[in-house]
Amino acid sequence: MRLGFIGTGTIASAVVRGLAGQGHDIRISARSKARADALAAEIPEVQIAELQEILDHSEVVFLGLMVQAAPAILDRLTFPADLQVVSFIAGADLERVSALVAPAQAAAVMMPFPGIAQGGSAIMALGDAELLTRIFAPQNTLFMLRDAGELDAYLCAQAVLSPVARLTAEAANWLGQRVSDPAQGEAFLRMLISSSLVGSAAEDLLTALNTPGGYNQRLRHHMEAAGMHKDLAAGLDALQG
Repeated sequence: MRLGFIGTGTIASAVVRGLAGQGHDIRISARSKARADALAAEIPEVQIAELQEILDHSEVVFLGLMVQAAPAILDRLTFPADLQVVSFIAGADLERVSALVAPAQAAAVMMPFPGIAQGGSAIMALGDAELLTRIFAPQNTLFMLRDAGELDAYLCAQAVLSPVARLTAEAANWLGQRVSDPAQGEAFLRMLISSSLVGSAAEDLLTALNTPGGYNQRLRHHMEAAGMHKDLAAGLDALQG
């Protein structure tokens, strides 16, 4: 397909890398020049283009802009009526995106993660499931949402990824001070956590790790007593509030 990207931040760049080698013709903006130059040098099918050229050339354009900056950038452009637009703009639902890109079609709001660069990533999205499946499956798994309310709830809940990464980093640092190969220790923890959660529902995993007096149960009880459960619920409520 002829794909375009307006904005080449961390997430948009990861999406471009994930689409490399699949036969697409990809045009990207130079808004983040260092990232755009790196992508064009790294991926043969990627070229840097002016914003209007990206719109005129593409079948599907992805918007990787900050919500505050998007109107000033997009208002200067002319969107072809037959163009399909997929937005990565956090805080802008399909109705808002439709207003920004009219008369083009706001096909979907999609929230990818950095892991999409390698494939095997979860993608939460609202809108045209068929279009997104054509572009991103089966290399990735789409989780299609019902409405803007569900998208907002998913956006809040996915923020658990950062605390999980922080906990993993802290445990890896603790382990690294006690073993001969700290890098191996961190790799072990990352693989242990990711493979365990992929292979089992969270509640089933908790049951399996609930051996009375076992290491996992004891650490979990310590953290729950310190307020982990209440703090997480309060933090998620604050994000949604």
